[in-house]
Amino acid sequence: MMSEQTQSFLLGFLEVMSGLFVFALGLVVLWVVALYVADVTQTKQAIRRNYPVVGRFRYFFEHLGEFFRQYFFAMDREELPFNRAQRSWVYRASKDINNTVAFGSTKDLRTSGSVLFVNCPFPTLGQDAVPARNLTIGPYCEKPYTTNSFFNISGMSYGAISKPAVLALSNGARMAGCWMNTGEGGLSPYHLEGRCDLVFQIGTAKYGVRDPGGTLSDDKLKEVASHERVRMFEIKLSQGAKPGKGGILPGGKVTEEIARIRGINLGEDSVSPNRHTDVNNNDELLALIDRVRKATGKPTGIKAVIGAYGWLDDLFSEIRKRGLECAPDFITVDSADGGTGAAPMPLMDDVGLPLREGLPLVVDKLIEHGLRDRVKVIASGKLVTPADVAWALCVGADFTVTARGFMFALGCIQALQCNRNTCPTGITTHDLKLQRGLVPEVKAERVASYARNMSYEVGIIAHSCGVREPRELRRFHARVVQTNGLSMALNELHPDVEPKGLDKAS
Repeated sequence: MMSEQTQSFLLGFLEVMSGLFVFALGLVVLWVVALYVADVTQTKQAIRRNYPVVGRFRYFFEHLGEFFRQYFFAMDREELPFNRAQRSWVYRASKDINNTVAFGSTKDLRTSGSVLFVNCPFPTLGQDAVPARNLTIGPYCEKPYTTNSFFNISGMSYGAISKPAVLALSNGARMAGCWMNTGEGGLSPYHLEGRCDLVFQIGTAKYGVRDPGGTLSDDKLKEVASHERVRMFEIKLSQGAKPGKGGILPGGKVTEEIARIRGINLGEDSVSPNRHTDVNNNDELLALIDRVRKATGKPTGIKAVIGAYGWLDDLFSEIRKRGLECAPDFITVDSADGGTGAAPMPLMDDVGLPLREGLPLVVDKLIEHGLRDRVKVIASGKLVTPADVAWALCVGADFTVTARGFMFALGCIQALQCNRNTCPTGITTHDLKLQRGLVPEVKAERVASYARNMSYEVGIIAHSCGVREPRELRRFHARVVQTNGLSMALNELHPDVEPKGLDKAS
């Protein structure tokens, strides 16, 4: 039996709780009434006006759909921009766990655009396989760059991605022996802390190498180049996310440190010009390349999404007139189907050529003008699996780079929050609470494992095709499925125009 004191306490507690419940219920009713009045009186949204309060759930479920669609509704190979099968391969490769599958492929080999590699009856034996050969970029430079890494980290700016993400990427790149592109946001201490090879990207706003007036500074160029780990300089003409539009960094991401590194104002939106204001034609482009190369003493190239391509003929013809030493040391060909940057949908969806078309075009133009040996080609754009990378090497790329592949290695779940400072995995946010989940020491291991497993499995494809190492892959080693479900050899789609003397025997 309960004592009278206990009974009195419980009754009092129940009265208080009942009062609180009634009060809370009253607040809820008032809140619903307020929403109802707001909805029926507003004139901007028909759903809310016709279905007050209830209509608001549409927007709530639409928002939730971004997160749950990939887990419950989309099939393994139907989601965009990257499907579950692609992401799963990267996750497993980055964790260095078994990446084999059983019971047959889930890929529809009849789908138009699918790439099939032509295996050889006598695959390369283990004892005959060799490491990817060294390539030298910038033979006319004071400090050329030589590397054998054919898979590297594409440009992601500090500011667009977080401090722990940069630390993980730079340390992982060092561990894997590949390079990391800084993106257009300048050189941060966290790029240097990882001690990996770096490619410094010069965007249209000249972040990190600009004077107070926003124009290119030779002194700043020399300062950046003084770091031994900065191996090359890349002048970005355009990028896959937004060809024809400059980079965008929301003011909420412009911290004091980022403002200092970039040379911009704290807390203000940072919008780059849609092109280099000092480059109006190919003559001025070659002049800029020459200026950067002389100031830094290091290889200097350009990055572009290919659209109109008559300018390539004009550029390459001018190089032949002036001499090979004036050529860009490399060209990074980006795909027009998006990237890590946020961009207007018309540019993301409908402007520029995809890599499937742009890459062979650039390679063929270089060969046509006798510049293929002089200018190295870097392929960029959704190259996140071994088949993607092997295809690019078949077409003629010397190197491949990816940004989103390495974001997946860091733990990206494709939440599509990159431009909102709300990235749930801490990669593209400066919210310290969200960054806490990204531990650089752990993620660096995953970055390195992803790069190493990529190189290993591209090698598997190469050996199946009968060559000793991935850079020996050629167009005749791959076929592309057509709309009729049958495949056609790459060298039939894009006829070989390679220099004479190249051994085509598999």
